[in-house]
Amino acid sequence: MEGISYTDVGQAQGPVALFVHGVGTSSYLWRNVIAELRDERRCVAVDLPLHGGSAPRDDLSIPALAEAVEELCDGLGLTDVDLVANDTGGAVAQVFAVRHRHRLRTLTLTNCDVHTNTPPEPFKPTVELAARGELAPLIAALLDQPELLAKTAYGDGYERIDDPVELVDAYVRPILAKPDGGRAFERLLTSIDAKDMIAIEPQLTVLTVPTLVVWGTGDGFFDVSWARWLRDTIPGVREIVEIEGGRLFFPDERAGELVPHLRRFWAQEL
Repeated sequence: MEGISYTDVGQAQGPVALFVHGVGTSSYLWRNVIAELRDERRCVAVDLPLHGGSAPRDDLSIPALAEAVEELCDGLGLTDVDLVANDTGGAVAQVFAVRHRHRLRTLTLTNCDVHTNTPPEPFKPTVELAARGELAPLIAALLDQPELLAKTAYGDGYERIDDPVELVDAYVRPILAKPDGGRAFERLLTSIDAKDMIAIEPQLTVLTVPTLVVWGTGDGFFDVSWARWLRDTIPGVREIVEIEGGRLFFPDERAGELVPHLRRFWAQEL
């Protein structure tokens, strides 16, 4: 688990809740969820390679990110994990689940990349900028205008951004602070490929890990129809919970609506 940063707080006893974020965020995304849960269970939130305090890697594809999560689990000796994921982290979690089923007690997927919707259509112009090498210079040029950068990069994923400076400091600056971090971020975006998700579909159809799907209905990237695709594909899915009007990053700004469903689901699986 060399070069992997993570948050590890809370109760030492019982199953571990492991949180995985998506592209362009970090473990900071889960801070409000963890704040509600830390007094009752151990919470571990990973910074995927390049994000937060984690170092970049040569391979930043979805399967490689899943193996980074496995490295963390192996290094910390984590088993019977309650895995919770969002955004690209949901794609990482799906690959992780089919490869490392033995690590999981339960799986919870919130709005995330699914099957052919990887990356989602509205995000493809950003990927195209990255492919042309134009995204990193643009982000760097906006770094001193955090309000504009936060609105441009995250405005569609949040219902509101109360503190754009905090968001940029937590998500963007750690990436750009790394040597060639901007270029590595471009490489990461161009590594997101639906073929990796299509390839695991046969394994998802036999995945019996107890699974909860919690989906914000106001997300322009990941329509609720993809939550239903997960339900119809993964036999372990117990239910879909819809968060009315929730956008992509609802686990951050509406953590209080997610946590009760996690508690209830986890209690059912004890």
